[in-house]
Formats: sequence, structure tokens, C-alpha cells
Amino acid sequence: MFAERLYTQTGEPLYIQHPGQENHDAGPDYFAARIRIGTTLWVGNVEIHTRSSHWLLHGHQNDPAYDNIILHVVYEHDQEISNSRGEVFQVLEVKDNFDSGLLLNYEKLQSSRAWVPCERQVASVAGLVWNNWLNRLLVERLERKSEEVLHFLEYFGNDWDQTFFFLLARNFGFKVNASPFGLLAQRTPFTLLARNRDNLTIVEALLFGQAALLGEDLEDLYPRTLLKEYRHQAAKHNLNPVDRGLWKFARLRPLNFPSIRIAQFAMLIHQSGHLFRNLLETRKPDDIQRQLRVKASPYWDEHYVFDRKTAPREKPLGKDAINNIIINSLAPVLFIYGRQNMRQVLCDKAIDLLQTTPAENNEIIRKWNSIGVRAQHAADSQALIECKKYYCNPKHCLHCPIGHLILKGG
Repeated sequence: MFAERLYTQTGEPLYIQHPGQENHDAGPDYFAARIRIGTTLWVGNVEIHTRSSHWLLHGHQNDPAYDNIILHVVYEHDQEISNSRGEVFQVLEVKDNFDSGLLLNYEKLQSSRAWVPCERQVASVAGLVWNNWLNRLLVERLERKSEEVLHFLEYFGNDWDQTFFFLLARNFGFKVNASPFGLLAQRTPFTLLARNRDNLTIVEALLFGQAALLGEDLEDLYPRTLLKEYRHQAAKHNLNPVDRGLWKFARLRPLNFPSIRIAQFAMLIHQSGHLFRNLLETRKPDDIQRQLRVKASPYWDEHYVFDRKTAPREKPLGKDAINNIIINSLAPVLFIYGRQNMRQVLCDKAIDLLQTTPAENNEIIRKWNSIGVRAQHAADSQALIECKKYYCNPKHCLHCPIGHLILKGG
């Protein structure tokens, strides 16, 4: 337990009204703390060290940035120190002011070599605690993704339609072809596709032409028709295709070939039109998922690439691919747009969308499952990925409510 009363090293009573704002950059550890020492209320900065002598080790005695220190908090006060003006300030030694079991538990977590520091205790934590923490983590993850989305929004001149088109296209490329798909979306104005969405031939011609997959040596009537249409559109709109060599086919399952993904993407545009507006206006998560259930046009039933006929098989966008697009494109953009425009209903819809999407099945989620923490849906799996990457890996147990419980022996 913490001591009921705190005293400085000079014996004056100390009361912390507000600990201040944690500083993650250079300078004192906390800004604008409010601390009453004796009868005087001090407002200023607080520095924290394991030992007082670390002040000298870090060179703070020569740095004016540390002159406005109102309190030096240390585990052990082993040396008198002063600021660059030679002024001595108050010191709070904490080693006798808390339960030593807390420090022991903390050291165990920090020295743990398990997959997560609390691996042995984590399954015993109450479900309510986990649920509240996962909810917080999900929002953190969506906000973290906002940085990238807002960067592209600025790049595309605050055009949400073009930004969403770019992010969605990049997602259609998945990991292997994400970059060329993104470049394809940058080089192809979404307004041009939207204006011609009722004509699937034009949409496919624009996308395959811009992808540089319509060569002069093609023999089938279908790609030759697309090439003729693309030449017309390219001359009319001064289009510039991507480098054909960027596309990767090697070591991919044929259903993941970029040619199939482009055909599916073309069908999505053909059937949905204004993609971003549909995302905002569609009310039910099931309706959003239904809009993504597209399949490539009939030519691709017997092809994976142009001019090479195969056994008949429809090429729908698979469930895993749909879930991936919802998790990595639709839900984040919906949430961020809602935050930017103060429309909480859209933020809630983004979370509902993740809660109705199956949990991811990747290495991180499988490992969480193996230690007793199970993801019920994609909202949980996204939260658990956030937890692993930004709390467990760097061992930020003090910032985690699960870590708090374990530190207290709960």
C-alpha cells in the first residue's frame, strides 16, 4: 500500500494535486504539475530517476531546460543535486512509501521472456476487465491508422472519394501487389471511372489499360476490345499507365493474380458506383458486406490471365478477402471520417462493422488464443494486435490495466 502521507527529504509534508502532463520528448518527464509542499502550492516540472545521482549522469545540471523543476522524484536519494543555476530543489524518495511487492511483480514482468510478459497470469483476468481494455485498444488502433489516411487525404486535395478509392485499391492488391494497385489508383481518376460505371467494358478497359496489362500481342476478342477502348480513353484524358513490370504473379495462387483482382475491383465499381458515399449511407453491416460480394466478369470464368483458357470456374471475391478489406479499409476510413466531421454515428457504425466481421486468423491471434485470450470478432482481433505491438512487445505494463491487476497481485 502507498503511504498515507508523503514528505520531502527536508521533512516537509507533500501533497500532489495534479501529476502534470507526461512528456514523451526531450526535457523533464512531466510538465505543469501542481504540488503543495508545506503551505506553498508549486506549479512546474517534475523529473524522475531511479537515483538522485542519475541527474548528474544525464547532464541535467548543465541544461537550463531542467531549471524549472519543482520536485525530483527518486527511488533512492543518494546525492544532493542542483540545477544549472546552482539551485537545490525538493526531493521525494519513494522506496519506503509503497508496497515492495509491487516492485517485485513489476521486475518479474520486465524480465519475462514469454511471448507476452503476463502470459502465465493473463487468462485469470476477469472478462469485464478484458472487454473494457479491448474497447479502448480498438479505438487506439483506429486512431493510429488515421495518420496514414489523413496523409493521403491531404495528398489528394481533401477528396474523400479519391482517397477511399486509393486505399481500397491498395487493399485489393493485398500484401504482394499493394504498391502497384495503389499506383494504379493514383494514375486513374476515380471521377472518370464513376462517370462510366454503368459500362463495365469501359471500367475494365481503364483499369487494365492503366495497369499496362493490355499488350499489342493479345489474341482474344475480349482483351482486344478493351485495348481499343483504352486507347480512346487514354488519348481523350491523357492517361499514363503504370509500369507493367511492377505486377507480381510469381508464387501467387491463381485466384490472387492481379488480373483477377483488377477484374473483381472493376466489377465492384460497376455495381457500386460511388464507393465512399455508399459506405457512408449504408446502414447495416450486412449490407456493406453484401456490396463486396462481387465476382469477375464472365471472360474470367475460363481465364486467370489473358489468352490462356482454363477449366470453367467463377472468380468471386472470397470471404477472407472481403473481411480483410472491411478490417483494413472500410472500417478505418468510416471511423476517421466520422471523427473528422464530428459524426459519432459513423464511428459507431465502423465499430459495429468490425464486431460483425470474423476475427482474423493470423499468427498473433492464434498465439493469443493459445494462452486463453480469444478474439470473438475482428474488433477483438484488431485490439489484440494493438496490445501485442504497442504494449506487450515494449513491455509497457504500467500503461495496461491487465498489467495493473497483475502488479497488484490481482
